[in-house]
Amino acid sequence: MSQTTDIGARAGHLVSLLPGKRDFTEMRREPRTNLLAGLTVAIVALPLALGFGVSSGLGAAAGITTAIIAGALAAFFGGSNLQVSGPTGAMTVVLIPIVAAHGATGVLTVGLLAGIILVLLAVAKAGQYMRFVPAPVIEGFTVGIAAIIFLQQIPAALGVTADGERVIAIAWDAVASFSREVNWIEPIMAAAVAILMLVGARWKPTIPFSLLAVTAATFVAVVFDHSIPQIGELPATLPAPSLGFIDLSAIPGLLGAALAVAALAALESLLSATVADGMSVGQRHDPDRELFGQGIANLVTPLFGGVPATAAIARTAVNVRSGASSRLAAMSHAIILAIIVLVAAPLVGHVPLAALAGVLIATSIRMVEVGSLLALARSTRSDAVVMVLTAVATIALDLVMAVLIGLAVSCVLALRTISRSVRIEELRLDGSDHHAEETALLADHVVAYRFDGPLFFAAAHRFLLELTEVADVRVVVLRMSRVSTVDASGAIVLRDAIERLEHRRITVLLSGVRPEHEQPLTALGVLGRLSEMDRVFEHTSDAIAAARVLALNRR
Repeated sequence: MSQTTDIGARAGHLVSLLPGKRDFTEMRREPRTNLLAGLTVAIVALPLALGFGVSSGLGAAAGITTAIIAGALAAFFGGSNLQVSGPTGAMTVVLIPIVAAHGATGVLTVGLLAGIILVLLAVAKAGQYMRFVPAPVIEGFTVGIAAIIFLQQIPAALGVTADGERVIAIAWDAVASFSREVNWIEPIMAAAVAILMLVGARWKPTIPFSLLAVTAATFVAVVFDHSIPQIGELPATLPAPSLGFIDLSAIPGLLGAALAVAALAALESLLSATVADGMSVGQRHDPDRELFGQGIANLVTPLFGGVPATAAIARTAVNVRSGASSRLAAMSHAIILAIIVLVAAPLVGHVPLAALAGVLIATSIRMVEVGSLLALARSTRSDAVVMVLTAVATIALDLVMAVLIGLAVSCVLALRTISRSVRIEELRLDGSDHHAEETALLADHVVAYRFDGPLFFAAAHRFLLELTEVADVRVVVLRMSRVSTVDASGAIVLRDAIERLEHRRITVLLSGVRPEHEQPLTALGVLGRLSEMDRVFEHTSDAIAAARVLALNRR
């Protein structure tokens, strides 16, 4: 009987990974808004797809093919209504050494193998483990990727060629070559494109300055200076699918690279989906289904000559800000890109490489959220160490190894913090336990939660899910006196939980915050606003009295 139940559960999980009736129903809602969002994302994605294709070593055509095929399939099969997928800078970083060692066919084979691995991860329900990646690791990882993308663009921005496996050495060689034969046309073009994008994004975020800048640079190159290197002719149609690139004898030697690509695709996609959920209201992604969608996309894209793909945080953010509410937006973005290729392929082929370098330089700069980095650095010394170490390892080693190092160091430091925070407290029966009063409060639509133990990255997401599912409540009192430790991830999740409760018109009060926890809670925006609104109390009894008054006033 148990075996039959187990088989039924597995079959049910497999069915849950496929698109269902609800997905098609949601796609019919607000079609005009979602189509306009898709158009906006396509305009932003075009120069990025071209640039990342060139940077990967397989050419601009591979980049645009990936944006179209992977973008459509990941949107249809993925676990997020808002996710936009395609070629990304992080994936480009991993692909460059693969191209150098195995050529273009090796990259296509790696993409296919990575797709299989991602599907297997989805079937194994591995998506849930994304929550164990701490915020400092993610921030350090992002900073490292941004630095690598920036360094990768220096040769094209300077109008020189440089080869090698380490981006720092490549950038240094490019600067040395440029100094021997100075030509300011390409550097000025790359700088102008980057500056226009960065300034324009602050001035008018809704205007696609990347496309405007690339269009202007293309006009200059075509009309005034034919010597500026261009991306070259693009095919007017997508290539026919083919399995001719597969070399079975080479597969064992490519498994390591495929695991690295799959790990990066899983990490970046689930991180992007989490960011999209936080930017929206009422959206929550399915992590296992997201892995499945990325797996299908990477299985099919190599058949058309595309590079391995993953979700793109920048394009996903543009999608959300443009008002997208269903996967129709991401699917229409892929269709619009296909139309551009069919209609304007000859014109796109004249885009200067220096202009694309400027786009990617601006993109790398915008990837770094200075405020978030400073907040984490001020949070705790351990979080700052993990963030810096992960960033350095990302640049000096490789992306997967950097994440593993960051996770290992985070675990060691977290265990050390927990061991130092363990206390044996005397149990007192003097009325300090408010359990009976909490029960009576339910009638007034007030509920009090007492946290025991550490609020850190491994437990924070479970706390968020439990806390944000409270119902029929007007005021929530969070009793913090028994929290043993708070790290950056715990403070961020607590802040997000409070914001979600307030969005549901539930007032949140805090009581008993320990002095040693005030620094991370203040640095990451938990205490400041609540203190200004007189919603932070030293004693639980005072918080409960205030909660009763607030609940009565809202009747």
